Amino acid sequence: MRTERDLAERLRAIDRRGYPAYKSLRGVYDLGGLELSVDHVQGDPFAAPSQVSVMLPAARAGFPGELFDAPHRRVALEDLLVRRFARAAARVSFAVGGSGKSGLIATSRPGPEVLPRSACSVGADGSVTLRLEAGLPAHGRTVDGRAAARMLLDLIPSCAEEALVCTPRVGREARAAADLADDRRFVREELARRGLVAFVADGSVLPRESGVSSRPMEGARPFTSPESMRVVLDLPHRGPTPGMGVRRGITLIVGGGYHGKSTLLRALQEGVYDHVAGDGRELVVTDAAAVKLRAEDGRPVRETDISLFIGELPDGRDTARFTTADASGSTSQAAAVVEALDAGSRVLLVDEDTSATNFMVRDALMEAVVSGGDEPITPFVERVRDLWERAGVSCVIVAGSSGAFFSVADTVVQMDRYEARDITDRVRAVCRELGAPETPRAPRFSEPGPGRRLTWGVAERRGRGRGGRTARDGREQRVRAHSHGLDGVEVGGGSADLRLVEQLVDPEQTAALAQMMRTAAHLGLLDGSHTAAEAVRAVFGRLDEGGWEAVSEHGEAACGLALPRPQELYALLARWRG
Repeated sequence: MRTERDLAERLRAIDRRGYPAYKSLRGVYDLGGLELSVDHVQGDPFAAPSQVSVMLPAARAGFPGELFDAPHRRVALEDLLVRRFARAAARVSFAVGGSGKSGLIATSRPGPEVLPRSACSVGADGSVTLRLEAGLPAHGRTVDGRAAARMLLDLIPSCAEEALVCTPRVGREARAAADLADDRRFVREELARRGLVAFVADGSVLPRESGVSSRPMEGARPFTSPESMRVVLDLPHRGPTPGMGVRRGITLIVGGGYHGKSTLLRALQEGVYDHVAGDGRELVVTDAAAVKLRAEDGRPVRETDISLFIGELPDGRDTARFTTADASGSTSQAAAVVEALDAGSRVLLVDEDTSATNFMVRDALMEAVVSGGDEPITPFVERVRDLWERAGVSCVIVAGSSGAFFSVADTVVQMDRYEARDITDRVRAVCRELGAPETPRAPRFSEPGPGRRLTWGVAERRGRGRGGRTARDGREQRVRAHSHGLDGVEVGGGSADLRLVEQLVDPEQTAALAQMMRTAAHLGLLDGSHTAAEAVRAVFGRLDEGGWEAVSEHGEAACGLALPRPQELYALLARWRG
């Protein structure tokens, strides 16, 4: 292995040469106490930054084994180290100047969610690898070797020493993160044991600073559970912790506008992920496979059995194998229910505000004017009891303008100035007093059929690869993958619009989905011989076995990827336009 001296001499040798000279730096260097690896070098100072990693051996990092001896603790530790390195790097980024991205030092910058990320990995032996982006400095397109030496030999190692070594302070932070991870894992296990779909701890802060901010709102009213729904969980580290247990079945959340209905639902839909301490929702925990449903006008639907909700159409299309490139609100939401079940979810989250009205309810007056025989849509309210009683699918539904779901709900929660109240008994009394009719159940309930075998149309682009690598026929098959924030992905000439997949919370998840789709194409999983379920299992299995390298474009892990759930890969496949 080359040494710090070798790197310093090489930087002196290429100083003031053309920018491509930086490519000679690729490799691993022993800097004494840590290893620096230059994994990928950018083509010029204005291109995407170079990929660099630092590795501290276990003896230098010094983290006790009990902080990473279980997957949930390892993820918590890795998350903490990424956050620490990101803060340290932000203080020195662009400390050396130059053209374009010269001087950039950055890694992933997580939001409040604790997600497995490619930016950091803690080995079984306790070694720590941190991956980052570095803008190798230049003036124009001429190497600035002195500035690069300061970056690679001083600034980046200093950030690593500050962020990745287990000092007493860092040890306390890591212990707190591990304890919180233990408590959250305990809550998730209790959900299944107690027949709950979610838990919201008393004292949680649910409102956010604004509609575009994930920070907790200052001065917000802490959550208090209704007495009738309160459960007390004896957490391993926090001890007895009271909170609202949302039972399996049908839960209806009602209340006036701006009183916190959608705020509670948003906390539940994001409770599928762990959150950092201080977020306010760190002990809001939801069934990990829960799916938020909504209408998505204009999305594609392919070969999907939506006959549970959409019957015979006037144009004669078969709704047992329904296909459209431009779905309506009702057909898109019907497809979303079926896709969620196919993805293994048995908890559905629905907000009236983002749903198609004609999919959700149909009142008696409309039924009298337009007879049922002329209406192909079976509203969700007429299926929701059978979904629970015959398919075991729980629903949490926010409603503010229609009482149609009162008669089918097992529990009704009213949000009143952000205070949760169990009004189930009151609702039943009012329904009896007013003689409210029972909501009818639609006939002929049957779960959708098994998964479809589709061709997703990911084209392979042929051309010479890096370093002139070629396939046997003289050409290399490569599938290009790109992501666009949280908006969508493009892979091999196809694309998917993910803007309304609300449980994608981090752009790095979308970037990972793009690489997963590319991997699925590479493995031949998108050619029509496999179901979506088989493709998803194979890709996640490959990731479990080979780590981020197994789904990275060049077989080398780099920062910038965060793990989505299998449900989001299903969502990508369902929205694919080849």
